[in-house]
Amino acid sequence: MLGAFANAFRTPDLRRKLLFVLMIIVIFRAGSQIPAPGVDVANVQQCIDLASQGENASLYSLVNLFSGGALLQLTIFALGIMPYITASIILQLLVVVIPRLEALKKEGQAGQTKITQYTRYLTLGLSVLQATGIVALARSGNLLQCNLPLLHDDSTSTFLVMVITMTAGTAVIMWLGELITERGVGNGMSILIFCQVVATFPAALWEVQKSQGWWLFGVVLAIGLVIVAAVIFIEQAQRRIPVQYARRMVGRKMFGGSSTYIPLKVNQAGIIPVIFASSLLYLPAMAVQFNQNSDSGWITFVSRYFVNGDHPFYMITYFALIVFFTYFYVSITFNPHEVADNMKKYGGFIPGIRAGKPTEDYLSYVLSRITLPGALYLGLIALIPLIALVLIEANQNFPFGGTSILIMVGVALDTVKQIESQLQQRNYEGFLR
Repeated sequence: MLGAFANAFRTPDLRRKLLFVLMIIVIFRAGSQIPAPGVDVANVQQCIDLASQGENASLYSLVNLFSGGALLQLTIFALGIMPYITASIILQLLVVVIPRLEALKKEGQAGQTKITQYTRYLTLGLSVLQATGIVALARSGNLLQCNLPLLHDDSTSTFLVMVITMTAGTAVIMWLGELITERGVGNGMSILIFCQVVATFPAALWEVQKSQGWWLFGVVLAIGLVIVAAVIFIEQAQRRIPVQYARRMVGRKMFGGSSTYIPLKVNQAGIIPVIFASSLLYLPAMAVQFNQNSDSGWITFVSRYFVNGDHPFYMITYFALIVFFTYFYVSITFNPHEVADNMKKYGGFIPGIRAGKPTEDYLSYVLSRITLPGALYLGLIALIPLIALVLIEANQNFPFGGTSILIMVGVALDTVKQIESQLQQRNYEGFLR
């Protein structure tokens, strides 16, 4: 593997791409440390230290994960990549619902460019909303539940400047991600997400050592390696459905006669179900946060079962939501009817299965069966931080589990595959031998 790295940097054009990606990452991380105008850095840091020890330490952990810790520090890149992720998910869901967007998707590259443009506009709109909410919480003191003022000045002008700065920061992040995709290696947005997650990883791991000691720290590392190996195995696993294309004459040329396969991944949905379920479960916790002085029954119920992640009812609900969203997301992203129609149109068929409706039924059958282990896998991986919270009293940002490990392994595998493909084009051996 080290030889593959050496070969990658020995090739001039690939070396330029890798160095360009590293330069963008440095700029990205620098922006995640620069505070927005009007922020009292000393008070913010003191409040973060107090909040990390409080009972609401995990309230913003999902969003803070995608910002690499920049959210609670109120930096210019405080929103991170989260608005773009949310906008992308919304557009993917709307493509199934709105005929106009579905028609654009079928137009090929031109239609995809238009959908990407809509995603950018929606990202900016969501950035304004999220920045307004975060700055308003910081202005009122509810962001970190701290009595110290987080802003030097709570005037309207400071409020507007901070909102505009954070929104502009999200636009810059989008631009940096697209630069990596065009001129670097790998998917730019995925690499930026990877950087933000990895930025919080060493601190979360060291927190386990400080609170539990070296022996348990070593046990956590060993378990972590096993979890990473299991995640890699499942992420690479797929069911390959063979497809045969009949020969046909088009004009004076013969086409077809080839065989290929449809790869159905075990984890067809990626990390989207975990994000959906986490976001949904944070809503009642935030509602309790803003109604702490209320004595109503539903506030008491939510506080008991949905605020602390170590409660069994919370874990069961979280697991059930992940399974539900896995099936839901797979059903809207993979359309057996459309795949069967395309195969029939181009003379393709699955050996032993008739074209048309039987092929559609067969694909639906296989997809429903293969989605179950994928959903259970996502649920178990997502529960690892919550189980660690009970067993070793680690916080909910436990490094080996949940969204973080899925993002790190998935993006790393994808990037390594792209580097390997470029190495193989130049007759070098790749990373995976």
